[in-house]
Amino acid sequence: MSTSRRNFLKTAGCLTIGFSIGGGSFACSPPSSGKLPRSLSRFPALDSWITVLADGRVRIMTGKLELGQGIRTAIAQVAAEELNLGMENVTVDLAETGHTPDEGYTAGSGSIEGSAMSVRYAAAYAREKLLQLAADELKVRVSELRTAHGRISTVKGTPAITFAALLKDRQLNDEVRMPVTLKSRDRYQLVGKPVPREDIGRMVRAGPVYVHNLRFPGMVHARMIRPPVYGARLLQLDQGPVKRHVPGLLKIVVNGSFLGVIAEDEYSAIQAQSVLRGDTHWSVPPPFPEAARTDLPAYLKTLPVQTQQVAQAGDTAPAENGVVSLKAAYFKPYIMHGAIGPSCAVAFYNEDMLHVWTHSQGVYPLRETLQKMLDMPAEKIHVKGVPGSGCYGHNGADDAAADAALLAMALPGRHVRLQWSREEEHSWEPYGSAMVMEAEAGLDADGRIVRWQYDLWSDSHGSRPGGEPGNLLPARYLATPFPPKAEGFSGGAHRNAEPYYRIPNREINAHFFDGPLRTSALRSLGAFANIFAIESFMDELAEKAGKDPYTFRLMHLDDERAKAVIRKVQELTSGQGAGPGSGMGLAFSRYKNSASYCAVVARVSADPEAGSIRVQKMWAVIDAGEVINPDGLKNQTEGGMIQSASWTLKEEVQFDEKRIVSTDWNLYPVFRFSEVPEVEVTVLDRPETKAMGAGEAVQGPASAAIANAVYRACGKRIRRLPLLHHMGS
Repeated sequence: MSTSRRNFLKTAGCLTIGFSIGGGSFACSPPSSGKLPRSLSRFPALDSWITVLADGRVRIMTGKLELGQGIRTAIAQVAAEELNLGMENVTVDLAETGHTPDEGYTAGSGSIEGSAMSVRYAAAYAREKLLQLAADELKVRVSELRTAHGRISTVKGTPAITFAALLKDRQLNDEVRMPVTLKSRDRYQLVGKPVPREDIGRMVRAGPVYVHNLRFPGMVHARMIRPPVYGARLLQLDQGPVKRHVPGLLKIVVNGSFLGVIAEDEYSAIQAQSVLRGDTHWSVPPPFPEAARTDLPAYLKTLPVQTQQVAQAGDTAPAENGVVSLKAAYFKPYIMHGAIGPSCAVAFYNEDMLHVWTHSQGVYPLRETLQKMLDMPAEKIHVKGVPGSGCYGHNGADDAAADAALLAMALPGRHVRLQWSREEEHSWEPYGSAMVMEAEAGLDADGRIVRWQYDLWSDSHGSRPGGEPGNLLPARYLATPFPPKAEGFSGGAHRNAEPYYRIPNREINAHFFDGPLRTSALRSLGAFANIFAIESFMDELAEKAGKDPYTFRLMHLDDERAKAVIRKVQELTSGQGAGPGSGMGLAFSRYKNSASYCAVVARVSADPEAGSIRVQKMWAVIDAGEVINPDGLKNQTEGGMIQSASWTLKEEVQFDEKRIVSTDWNLYPVFRFSEVPEVEVTVLDRPETKAMGAGEAVQGPASAAIANAVYRACGKRIRRLPLLHHMGS
């Protein structure tokens, strides 16, 4: 992990391949006449995706980053499958500017649909060209050839020729164009099979996996001195004490209210940070409004809003006699990413070139943003993605990268490692927005929903850098600061706000406010809160209609795949007794209304008098279309249920009149190992359909299933998260 990309490429001895369509194949599906996957259509040059190394192995380039979702393994599987290679013969390089395709952000459960499918098509195209080249070389027909483990031979057993030997001195660089002949599914050896992730073993052994583990010769360490509260400005700084008492101190970097220290070792950097905190004076900005601290849902609804009509069909006015109406309001507080490893980055500046190693989810957008913040040419900034520990969404990774870049430019020629503290991570990361959801529906005499009105209030779910320096925390505190600029309407607040059910008259509105806390993308964006509200309300409507939760949902669904996941989870849990003081709850959603289907049942025990809730077991049934790695899909769904259960029961950002106060795991509790429920995931594999994103599919239904189970366990309907905070109210 200490080898630079430049040195690696000098010694790798690789041949890059890119080719035009030609030749036939065997054991393949008919050529696909549709469109290329989006990423491949944007970057059709084959050498953007695939390189054959001199030793015969194949290197795959992806613009996506490994976040724990197992994308490196899944991409290797589809490439190895199409090229008839063993997994050991495929390496995958992750997001890196100037080396991998610019696939934007690793977000929105889009890595399989976008990157993995692009690799599949590129690898299939490569296989066909290699076979045609081998046929020409060996003077045989393509149908007489077979390929395995990077070698091509004839069916008669003539000596095999390796991919690398076949290419020799050739440099082929055509573009992938349709049609592309994909391998026949009935010949799959790897896709659809569980393939272990090789990084898990290194994690268990505490090996070098994360950006935190990077070490370079002569590397120095840095820490930031943050303002005590949002918006405070540096007024006075006394550098004398820290220079006298911290011998390892190398440099104090001051740029407006941006204040950092660089030291020879990490302990000295932490010492310097501690001393300087006591020797700085900051301005005092206005306090957080009292109303926000005493009744946050009511306060948020008083803020000025911009309103967007998300969907409208039919007539949602109150109906005539015979229609029963029901109203309910739900709330989700600000919640954290709560990354297990606080944000970290390494930067190196020398000879006008800036290198940054980061766990940002978008290396190219980060480079664009750094370019503007630092007023540097993009070609002078190299950003390499390195996995981080425990985050799905926009946490402090980009901010830490910008911190490190600014500090490294103040100390050229040394690698600068910038590490956030737990307090910094909890206090300064962008949170998932608080949301208010209000639903109203009418039922006819048969218990069917005939009208639906839904309004939500939310801050932005999208303030990633994306070329806006003000969306980087340090840029706001420079001597010439950059103002923040959120994505507004495109921020994802209304994701899954429209129910997937058949409802003839519906209206959905999103009201966007500018709230008191910093917010951005957190796993599933607004879908978590919207599905919590919709699926809780569906349970309330089912009771009002006198229907059981399964029947009520099925009678409002037309999509057979949606019905299938609900029926399957009902089958799996039909023999599970809840017992005294326990209850079982159901919830369903199709993520984004266009991606994976997921149904969840939770069994909980609940005691209102004791204020206790315990999730005993959760079942999920998921349909993500064609499954690349069933173990990876199950892992994602299991982890998503556990994370969602923690959000649902325990997590809430706390703040007083001045600052964020939930600055550690005691004040911002998450699930302990002893609280983790048993989880069981069933995958409905549909190899004949397209692969769909699944990393965020379970977040919303898991939350609603727990809330619905609490109601059945104790008769208490809790519409405000986290449930444990409101169990006794």
